[in-house]
This record gives sequence, structure tokens and C-alpha cells, in this order.
Amino acid sequence: MNRRRIPLALALSAIVISALSAAEKPAMFRGDPAHTGVYDSPGIAQPVKVKWQFHTEGQVVSSPAVTDETVYVGSTDHYLYAIDRASGSQKWKFKTEGRVTSSPCVAGGAVYFGSYDGNFYAVDASSGAQKWKFPIPGERRFAAPHIHGATPAGETMPDPFDLYLSSPVVVNGVVYFGSGDTNVYALDADSGRLRWKFKTGDVVHASPAIADGKLYIGSWDSFFYALDATTGKEVWRFKTGEDHEIYNQVGIQSSAAVAGGMVYFGCRDSNLYALDAATGKERWRYNNDGSWVIGSPAVEGSTLYFATSDSSMFYAVDANTGKKIFSLNFKTWPLFSSPAIAGEHLYIGTHEGKLLAIDRGKHDVSWTFATDGSKKNGPTYTNADGTANYKAAFTDSFYDDVVLGMQKMMTVGAVLSSPVIVGDTIYFGSTDGNLYALI
Repeated sequence: MNRRRIPLALALSAIVISALSAAEKPAMFRGDPAHTGVYDSPGIAQPVKVKWQFHTEGQVVSSPAVTDETVYVGSTDHYLYAIDRASGSQKWKFKTEGRVTSSPCVAGGAVYFGSYDGNFYAVDASSGAQKWKFPIPGERRFAAPHIHGATPAGETMPDPFDLYLSSPVVVNGVVYFGSGDTNVYALDADSGRLRWKFKTGDVVHASPAIADGKLYIGSWDSFFYALDATTGKEVWRFKTGEDHEIYNQVGIQSSAAVAGGMVYFGCRDSNLYALDAATGKERWRYNNDGSWVIGSPAVEGSTLYFATSDSSMFYAVDANTGKKIFSLNFKTWPLFSSPAIAGEHLYIGTHEGKLLAIDRGKHDVSWTFATDGSKKNGPTYTNADGTANYKAAFTDSFYDDVVLGMQKMMTVGAVLSSPVIVGDTIYFGSTDGNLYALI
């Protein structure tokens, strides 16, 4: 049989192009612009060990971005770090004047991220040299009177649970992100020049998801928006619930996931929403009995996964109907981390300072990893039945004491960062200051 021979030069060229394409694939929050939370990895089914851990001088709330050779992550110590993927050693660090809780996006040789110093940055991925910065003077946290029932009741207070800055997405040479100044921004990725901005009614710290030419994002104004990604013009908006009493059940922190013509997101009104991506019409909602849904959902095929805050529930539901497939009640601490899917397992962090591996087929936890902070301080803030010992941290409802109590609870090495799985390694941050790489 005659077989057509491929010239060696063409074969080598194809290999080089393939390698370049893989290397240039953007690394971003939730793995892709649609934020499905699915990673091309078999995952780790057995109990893990630490490959390396990298310590910062602040809390690592940011989720890492992982490329072929480098892991990028922000810290509340004001730095963005570039860490060697193989050894865990520092390559460089870039200083801002505020906390970096935005998860970086790496694309086209640059790293994009926001800081609480009121700037959005682009730095060279290899050297850490600043390429440009875009000022956002109005960056702030969500605030409301008597928030979460704290006193004094007449005082407007920043929300201590507004922990994340919006994480950018880069698509077709444009970088998109939300801001505390109430705007959604689109900037030229090369120059930082403003393409467009869209104003909402309040803080936007959710991260944008992009699919089929549309940008999907929620705001603390209680609306979820679909925008034309090219022009920034509104396509549709959807109204979620409100709470006019103590302002603890309002607004959208969760970032959306888009799949199969549907857009999914959680809300502080205790619902997980599924909307038609083209029209914004509600398809279904899953109510969680008063518990926030802060993390972003993950979706693969016909199954959607999400977790709740106070009620510590984890759910797998039918993505088309919202019908429950299975649930796990951890009865312990809130879940703010977003689930990540790799192979037959799903990985998620807890406020208890633990990373959980959930077997999607067996509907159970395969293994648990405890952070250094959890091992050291977990017993102090954990009751005998495994629930959080809030009495040990929160002494009064006065706002200052609430903030202090929250920081005490963070000493258990809470995993607010969302895990990233690349190859045979899981990467995630912790409030004990560490970035962990597990194998």
C-alpha cells in the first residue's frame, strides 16, 4: 500500500507549532474563559504528599495561574510572585501598594492582575518588569449599614467577607475584569488602553466569564449582566433577590460558568441560578435555605457542582434541570473555594484549612489534606464535633471585634483559593501564607 511521506521539515514545523500553541494557551482563573472549572489532567485519586510549598508574608487568597514552567500567585503582602513550577523557588516578585487577591491571568507573555492599591497591572511574565498599569481610583469593598448584624447599626461598614478582587480574562487581545468602582472594564492587552467600560450599580468583584462573544458577570447591585464583549453594550440583565434588613443576603460574589447554552452562578440570596445564556431567562434555581453561594460552580457534561457557605454543603445537580444527583454535608466550616474538576475527582478547599478530593462516581471524599495552619491552630477554633468554634474567635458583635474574630479564624490556614490541577500536581493557596503544590 502506498503511503504518502511527510517531509521532515514539515513534520518538525508541525511539532513546533503544536508546542507553541500549548505554551501560549492562556492560564487563568477557572481554567478557561468560560470558567467551567475543568482541567485536562487525570487528577490524583490517592492521598497526596507535598511536592513543595512556597511561603509569602501574607494570606494567599488568590488562585494560582500555572504555565509550563512557572506558577503565578498574589498575596495580601502586596506582591505578585512568579515561582518555578519544578522546584518551588522564587523567580521574581512584583510589588504593588495593596493586597493582591485577584487571581492572575497569563497570556501573550504577560501577567495581568488587580491590586487593592487601585491599579490594574500587566507585567512581563519572564522578568516581572511592569509593562503598563491602569488606574482605578474608586476601588473599594462592598459596604452597607449594620452589615451581618454588626453594631453600631447606623454605621456603613465594609464587608469583611468581600475577600476577592475580580480576576481577569484575556480573549483576542483584550483583557476583561470587574472593579470596586462599580465598572466592568475591557482594556487592550498590549497597551492598557481603554476599549470600553460598563457601569453597574455597585461593587463588581466577581470575575467575568466569556463565551460566544458575550461577557457574563454579576454585581453587588443584585443584577447579573450579559454584555457584548466587543462593544460593552448590555445584551440583557437578570435581577436576583434582596435583603433589606441586615444586608447579608444581597449581591453576587460568585463568578459564572458558561456551558451548553446556559450560564450558572451563585448568589448571596442563597440561590444557585441557571439562566439561558442567549436571553437571560431563568431556567431553574437551587435554593440553599439561607446559605450563601460564594464559590463559582464547575460544570462538565450534564452535571453541575457547587458548594455553599454557612451550611457547608456540596452539591452535584443535573445541569439542565437542577435536580439533585448527590450531596455531601461537611457540617464544619464554610466553603468559599470554587471546585475544580480533573478526571474522576473534584477538588475544593474549606475554611477549616483543608483541601478535599471528592470521587465523582462514588459520591464520597477520597482524601483530605490539611494545611500547616490547620494543623497548628485548627484545634483552637474547632469544636469536638468538627464544627467551627466561633465563640473562641468572636467575642462581640461590634464591627471591630467581628473583623478581629475573622482574622483569628483565618489562622487555621483557610483555603479560599481555588485549586488548579496541571499534570500530576495540584496547586492552591492558603491563608497561612503558603502556596502548596501536591502530588
